[in-house]
Amino acid sequence: MGAQHQKIWLITGTSSGFGKRLVVSVLARGDCVIATARNIEKLKAIFPAAERSRLQLLQLDVSDSPEVVQQRMKEALSFWGRIDVVVNNAGYGVKAVLEEGGSLAALTQFQTNIFGVLNVTNSVLPHMRERRSGTIVIIGSRSAWRPEVSPAGFYAASKAAIHAIGETYASELRPFGIRVLIVAPGAFRTEGVHAYPATIHNHVPAYDAAREAGMARFAAIAGHERGDPAKAMELLVDVVKGEGRAAGRDWPLWLVLGRDAYTDVRAKCNRILKTMDAWEDVATDLEFSDCEQL
Repeated sequence: MGAQHQKIWLITGTSSGFGKRLVVSVLARGDCVIATARNIEKLKAIFPAAERSRLQLLQLDVSDSPEVVQQRMKEALSFWGRIDVVVNNAGYGVKAVLEEGGSLAALTQFQTNIFGVLNVTNSVLPHMRERRSGTIVIIGSRSAWRPEVSPAGFYAASKAAIHAIGETYASELRPFGIRVLIVAPGAFRTEGVHAYPATIHNHVPAYDAAREAGMARFAAIAGHERGDPAKAMELLVDVVKGEGRAAGRDWPLWLVLGRDAYTDVRAKCNRILKTMDAWEDVATDLEFSDCEQL
């Protein structure tokens, strides 16, 4: 592959899950990868030295301060002198009833899933703006459309927020030739995604039964998800590179992944539309009487 066509990817959270599969997929296409994780020794064990000609490993905890993240991104840029694609994949899911988790659980969740994405992305954007080229990928979740599924409310909220931020990035960065892709996967068979215990900062016995039932539902799903994460990441690479199943298609701001995700997103949209239709007659007739009809 010619150097002019070879992309440099920076991928966060690559020690497991989507991130680990994405590194493999990108390398198989002939591109270069800067793979990050909190534990670099774990990365060294996962990716043999033989694969390192186009692979650099970098220690990064996206929940660190903006200053620390910015320094790590400077290190990343020093490897090959540029970054073409940033994939914000690092994240995890707090399991907590809202009243029991409170603002402390929310802040912990948001520090990684929202502020981490902002800090990584903002540290690379000056470089991309200068080159007037680049791609920002944000790994969100269909959970943003299913916030009623307790005890995953804080996780769903973090993903809904980063989806909205992704849309704002898309409009702000378009003039600089920078693309944004918001990925919303459903349930895929990745490691440890449901391994976290319930977070309880303020135990409320009245929630015990509901909390335990919710945790049991998540535990029953683990290891039985129908989604293949390797196939999902192959499609993601197709989309970013405009190859394979994405060849000839327009760039999507949203990439919803999995049959279950399509079902859930459509169901939520239909419920909202149904409610709007039912209330439109009284909820739109609220203007000042002297305003002209638009």
